[in-house]
Amino acid sequence: MSDASGKAASPAADRTLTVLEALVRAEEPLTLTALAKAAGVPLATCASIAYTLEQRGYAVRRVVGRSHFWRPTLRLYGLAIELVRKVDLPSLVQADLRRLAESLGMPAHVGILEDASVVYVAKASTPGFVQFDTYRGKVAPFDLTALGRAIAAHLPEAELKPLLSRLSRGVGPKAAAPDPGQFLALLAKVRADGYAIESEEEQAEIACLAAPFFDAEGAVAGAVGVTGFARQLVGEKRKAAVRGVVQVGQEVSRRLGFVV
Repeated sequence: MSDASGKAASPAADRTLTVLEALVRAEEPLTLTALAKAAGVPLATCASIAYTLEQRGYAVRRVVGRSHFWRPTLRLYGLAIELVRKVDLPSLVQADLRRLAESLGMPAHVGILEDASVVYVAKASTPGFVQFDTYRGKVAPFDLTALGRAIAAHLPEAELKPLLSRLSRGVGPKAAAPDPGQFLALLAKVRADGYAIESEEEQAEIACLAAPFFDAEGAVAGAVGVTGFARQLVGEKRKAAVRGVVQVGQEVSRRLGFVV
């Protein structure tokens, strides 16, 4: 948290985290002088922080002559593993999905990418006679869903490239032959718009709209979306759906530790 001027609420904590981040990001052990320069903090302050991190087990040093070379330990990794075990994505998003589904009158979902498929890991249904064929555990081609497109648009090139040879063709009336070039152009539009849409490509009369969310490292972690009849996701309804999925995506990103 920061005040209106942008200053950290706790400068001491802010400096400590900055030093720790500099240690983790360094390609090799650093002297105190180099660490202070990388973190942008005074040398004496950096030394106090480094010795404290050493006492707490987050850093170690190697003495070479009169120089001390510092590096982080894997204690942070242990904390991260504990956190990952506690983060239950379906539980994390369920209340938001319920509100989204109720506000739009459409089922809402969260999907993650597994290989070349999107797996639906959470869903909030809406009451009514019509129930769409979406459920927790459903697997679908990543390129034929708005969820998958929202995720793929933010993948690093090295992760996206192998997927381009695994594009699918839907059975809907608007389905087209898989084309890597056209799909890349589509993903560029998704990035620019901030959301993805698929309409009557995977199957007739059905459309879906989704926005991505990101983890603490800034990597895309999944997407939140809604599904409805294609004739529904138009005009003001579509605008409301865009606002809804984008807002939920941003909220989930915040909970996962992503900071813009």
